[in-house]
Amino acid sequence: MAAGISESAFNDYTRVMGFSVDFQREIRTGDRFELLYETERDSIDGKVVSGKLHYAGLVLSDEQLGFFRYDGDKDTIGWYDENGNSAARTLIRTPISGARLSSSFGHRKHPVSGFNAMHKGVDFAAPRGTPIIAAGSGVIREAGWKGSFGRYIRIRHNSTYDTAYAHMSRIAPNIHPGSRVKQGEIIGYVGSTGKSTGAHLHYEVMVNNRQVNPMTVRLPTGERIDDQHLAAFQKTIAAIDQEVLSHGTIRFAGDVTIKNTQ
Repeated sequence: MAAGISESAFNDYTRVMGFSVDFQREIRTGDRFELLYETERDSIDGKVVSGKLHYAGLVLSDEQLGFFRYDGDKDTIGWYDENGNSAARTLIRTPISGARLSSSFGHRKHPVSGFNAMHKGVDFAAPRGTPIIAAGSGVIREAGWKGSFGRYIRIRHNSTYDTAYAHMSRIAPNIHPGSRVKQGEIIGYVGSTGKSTGAHLHYEVMVNNRQVNPMTVRLPTGERIDDQHLAAFQKTIAAIDQEVLSHGTIRFAGDVTIKNTQ
């Protein structure tokens, strides 16, 4: 925002990049970002009335990301990398905003029992009542009280992936076994129910019913752009590159030199 980016472009940028990047934990000093967006102004008073993001780029310390908007038709509107892979992921890595990672995946001393045990998820400390969202679209398998987990939800996303959410203060009223949820939909609120020492979300990702580390598991991308639209999509990328060049620069997230030196 300090760079003068419009609020709408900023919000779109964080939404697109949020599938791949955990902004609260992965951004480091020296990382670089870039955007290409258009601004519409009122013809009378000159005030900004809307904005439209066309390109989002980011270079992290060990990763390079670039996504392009493509509005081919109602079936292909979305964000894709240069190869036509969707920016969207099956799951969002962090299903809560403004939270602190308070306990990682792996062996630890349990804060209640005092015994060493495997912690099969990650804990995000957050104020009681903080909204929790569905990490991905799917069907609710469980929703209710589950022993030491307190108020608990488990979502089946596809034949491979499930996610689970525990210790909630309450479950959203529309959430019950068998109901369908969309990625990003609020499913409950942070609490400290069950065996818990403070308000937090315990979050698990299961691959073929086995818990894995949510912060490191490789998540599959969404659908690729349809082959019949690839030629038009490549023209969109070329037009964006031309616009960037007209401002006297190039896209660093697509710079071959950077890719070869990282």
